[in-house]
Amino acid sequence: MSEPAIREAILATTTAAGPARSVSTEDVARSMATENWQSLLTRIRREATLLAQEGRIDILRKGKPVDPGTDIRGVIRLRIHP
Repeated sequence: MSEPAIREAILATTTAAGPARSVSTEDVARSMATENWQSLLTRIRREATLLAQEGRIDILRKGKPVDPGTDIRGVIRLRIHP
């Protein structure tokens, strides 16, 4: 999968969920591949960080937006920027 395809999948999945709901990185990966979707998770996190820095999505940790410029560890969720 190319980086533009990953970015498109992130934007499509978060847009479909709407600004009131968030999606997991696993949701995005599963929308792209039915098998071996786990191999996409690192690349999805990287592209999500870039999209958040551009102001297109929010990265949530424990339900609260986090600064995409920091080192984000643990479980994250993604939401289209309202």
